[in-house]
This record gives sequence, C-alpha cells and structure tokens, in this order.
Amino acid sequence: MDGNAITTAVTRYMEAWNEREAAGRDTLLEQCWSDSGVYLDPNVSLTGREALGRYIAKVRATRPGARLEFMSGIDVHHNVVRFLWRLVRADGTPGDTSIDFGEIGPDGRLVKIVGFFGAPPPLG
Repeated sequence: MDGNAITTAVTRYMEAWNEREAAGRDTLLEQCWSDSGVYLDPNVSLTGREALGRYIAKVRATRPGARLEFMSGIDVHHNVVRFLWRLVRADGTPGDTSIDFGEIGPDGRLVKIVGFFGAPPPLG
C-alpha cells in the first residue's frame, strides 16, 4: 500500500478528532475509518465508525476548545502505523500525550487504532 495514502488516512483521522461539527467529523471518518474499525484506549473499547464518532463527540464535550496535534511524524511499514500526539487545551497549555498504533485495511482506511496515554512505564 502507498505510504502517502496511509499518511493521508491517519491525518484525516486526527482531523476528525479536531472537527467540531458532527457532519464534518462524519465525512472525515468515512474517508479514513473502516465501517467495522476497532478503537481501543485505556478508557474504552469500541467497534464501528458511528461508535467512534459518538465517542469523539463525547470526549470533545468534556474538553471544549481543545485540539490534538501530532508530536511525531507518521511511521509506516506494511499496513501498520504509529504516531505520537498530544492534547492542547483551549488556553494553549499541553495536556495528555499518547502513542497510537494502527492498522490499515485493504481499502486504505484504518481498521484498528490502539492508544496508550502518557509516558511508558519505568523498567523494573
């Protein structure tokens, strides 16, 4: 699969998290998220584009004016991606950070994202 197409899918995914309007978010998710895509983070496990859209809306409602921004480039090999991002609060201060790992399906859309919040645990 074309690395540029994969990068575009991940970029649209992040744009969906930042989209304030449900219709715009739905359009972005349709472009980048599989109908039956799986999303996992420490707080939730869900399946499907509609479920992800509802979850994004719920998270956005708890953090008005916040946005996500990339903290790294998008690393791609085969059909797998990883990238780092952080929350930027409405006042511009940094919030949570995350590393996400994802899988791209044959149609070029994300079929899975697994997110880990915060710094990795210390050794031992």
